[in-house]
Order: sequence, then structure tokens, then C-alpha cells
Amino acid sequence: MASKFLSKLSQNLLEILDDDEYYDVTIEVGNDPYVKVFRAHMVILNYRSPYLRRILSTNKKKNDGTLTHIKLPNILPEIFQIILRYIYGGKLVLKEYDILDIIKILVAANELNLQDLIPYLQLFLIRNKTSYLEQNFNLIYQTSFENDSFLDLQKFCTKLISKQPEKIFNSPDFTSISEKILISLIQLDDRKINEVQIWENVLKWGIAQNPGLSSDPSNYSNDDFITLKNTLQQFIPFIKFTDFTSKEFVSKVFPYRKIIPEDLQDNLIKYFLDHDHSKSNKKSEQQQTIKTIKKIDSNNNNNNKKKSIDSKIITNQHVELISKWIDKLEITDELKNLYEFKLILRGSRDGFTPEKFHEFCDNQSNTISIIKLKDSNEILGGYNPIMWQFKIYNIYSETKDSFIFSFNNNNMKDIKNHILSRVKNKKYAIDNNFIHGPSFGQEDLQIYGGSKRSFNDRTSHCKKISYEKQIRKTEDHFSIEEYEIFQIYK
Repeated sequence: MASKFLSKLSQNLLEILDDDEYYDVTIEVGNDPYVKVFRAHMVILNYRSPYLRRILSTNKKKNDGTLTHIKLPNILPEIFQIILRYIYGGKLVLKEYDILDIIKILVAANELNLQDLIPYLQLFLIRNKTSYLEQNFNLIYQTSFENDSFLDLQKFCTKLISKQPEKIFNSPDFTSISEKILISLIQLDDRKINEVQIWENVLKWGIAQNPGLSSDPSNYSNDDFITLKNTLQQFIPFIKFTDFTSKEFVSKVFPYRKIIPEDLQDNLIKYFLDHDHSKSNKKSEQQQTIKTIKKIDSNNNNNNKKKSIDSKIITNQHVELISKWIDKLEITDELKNLYEFKLILRGSRDGFTPEKFHEFCDNQSNTISIIKLKDSNEILGGYNPIMWQFKIYNIYSETKDSFIFSFNNNNMKDIKNHILSRVKNKKYAIDNNFIHGPSFGQEDLQIYGGSKRSFNDRTSHCKKISYEKQIRKTEDHFSIEEYEIFQIYK
């Protein structure tokens, strides 16, 4: 009977929520243009959410009958609607929602300080969605360690790294994990995979961070080796190369020797020529090793010339000007570095949704975003020197070196009519919101897609807030015809 009474109470409270009368609070949820206003009751919010209690305490109801109005810009409207019904009715049927929505509910519950809900959601994910957590380890790790409230998910991640690192290596999400996580993996003493597998996965990760790189090192230019070396320099000291056999060293390591410091290269070559790893004839093994090394050297005679930019939007003239901007030069200054632009993502090839942007670009640094507007001659863009990230809250990243720009010319090759705008408020330089594409500042260049919505929808806009200049003549929303993300190298 007690259960029946509680169920009836829950039903009545939900009826109060749905009733058009008696509400005394309006709550504006989300960011423009995706905003929804909810009606609620101060007394219920006050007792159910400590966070909302604090907000309401500074927004006391006025005697003139004006409703109290509060804003929650960091929560999606559809997620807040789920939580609001939980606040009133005390029920949350998780099987009705997909896993990403549950993670969003967890993050929102933490912001609203719903302490009963936070451990419940974590345990539900761990007990019922283990496979998803393993396959999307980077997202779960990043989300769990951004806040001290998610202790159960933190323990899950730490245990998985310690006991089953192979599940992370085999995960579709593996190449998106951070450098910090991967270093912690290869440092484990009790891992159940050998050094060759560790090396192969480190290479796989490094190449994935630079999508322009081939998986075949015989096609590499010197610049390609330098790029991979810079990406993996923190990992090399942790690889136990002397655990390799001579054959493994020659086939797996020697083709990539240029990414290894020269003194270590020399020591390893001497080691594998002098050291008898097997019971086979040592002289024969040495001869075979030397022969293979010479063959690899011969195959690595690469063309080091820089390639023309692979773009449907900009030309080499744009590349030269943007290169000057990166080095903080004026347009009339002599070019210091002509950077190489390697294509990571193209909308018409890879997709126009926020999910695709974050899939291809998260954890990538030194990127140039190029955006061609639909039904317009305008080209917009921005430079992000730091890594893109998938963030549900605390969405901004800080840098003093980013900038945004625009070109507006009938002729694509004409670069004269341009606007360059450098970051003014570095705290809000980069917008990593998971519902946005490559976005800069608070709204200075906001590429909006919403949840699984295309950038082709007329929802993106530019409004000067965090950068020096307005890069468009209007703040009107626009659609995107094409966009490209490049990673740059010297």
C-alpha cells in the first residue's frame, strides 16, 4: 500500500508540473538558437535541488507579481525536461534513453547537485552498459575526471586501464584517447600485451593524430617523419625496444627509425647486430639484418617537396597569408614559414554534424578551419593552436594565439578583401561544445548543429564578443555549403 500511495503522489506532482496554473518560476534552458522555457514551482525546486535553491535565493519573487526567471545555458532542453520530471515525480526509467543521453543526464544532474541521482546513473552505466563504456573509453574517461563527483566512473576507468588494456587498444575510440591516457597505458608493469603490440598501437595512435600521414613509412617525406616524431616524442622513452627480436626490430622499428633520437638509434642498431636473440646462427642473422636495413634505406628515398593544398575552398595564396597570420606577421612582411596544410575532415566527404566533427578532430591541435557559406561568396575560418575536445559542460578552452578570419570575394583566388580578428578574451578562445562544430569565442564564430543536426541548417552565426573584430557585416544566421579542417606543419 505504501508503494501505491507513493506512486499516486508522484503522479499528482507530475500533474502539477503539467498544469498551466499556479507556477511561479520560468526557466530558460539552452543556448540560442536552441532555447526552451519551462514553467515550474519555486517550493519544489527549492527542496529538490541545492543548486537551484542557491539561484532562487538571489532571485526572490517580487511583490508586483512578476515571475522569477532563471537561465540554465549549459543544459540541453530535452535533457532538462527529463530531469525536471524526475525532480517532480521521483522517477527515471533509464531504459527509455540511449547511452549518450544518460551521460548528458549525469552531467546535468551534477550541475544541478542532484546527489541521489549521480551515483545511481554511474552504477547503471557500469552494470548495464560496460561494452559501450569500453568502446567509448575516451569520452567516459574525460567526462569522469572532469568532476570529482563521478568517483564510480573514475574507478571503472582506472580498473580497465590496469586489468584490460587490450580492450582499449581494440576499441573503435582508441585513436581518440589523449596522450596522457596512452602514456599511462604503456607504463603499466602488469599489462598483458607484449612490447611489439605496444609499439604497433603507439604508431597507430600517432598516425591517426596526423590524418595526412600514410600507414606505409616508405612513402614518408622528411617532414612526415618530423611530424610523427613530434607527436610521439613523449612515448619513445617508455618503449622497451630491447625486448624485440632482431626480426621484429628490423620489420617493425627500423622503418620508423627517424622518429627515434639518433643516439638511441645507434645504440639499438649496435645492440641488434651484436646481440644473439635466438639460437639460430648469429652470423646468418646479422647478415640478414644488415641486408634488410639496406633495403629499407633504399626504399625510403622520398620526395620532400611540399604538396599543393587539397582544398575545394581555398588556394595556395590563402595558405601563404594564413601562414603569415600564424607567425603574427603583417600581409606585407616577408614569409617566415610556409606551413603545410593536411586535410583532416571535409564536410561533403565525411559529414556535416557535430558528431562527425568531434570524431575526426578531437585531440587534434594546430588546426585551421575553413568554412564556405551557402549562397554567398564568403569564406570564414579560424586557427586553433590547441586540441579540440568533446565537452558537455565547461566548454571553453584558453589560448592567446587563436584567431578567426573571413574572405569575401567573387574570385576565390583573391585574398585582398579579408578581415583578421585575434582573440581578445583568451579564457573563451575555443568553444568545444559537443553540439557545435569548429567554433571560436562565446559566439564570435559559432558553427551550430544541435544534436545530430547538420551544419547545413541555417543556425550558425558570428557575433563579436571574445575576439577583436566582427568578421561578418551581419549577425544573421547562415548555412554551410562546405567546410574543411586542416592540420598544419612546418
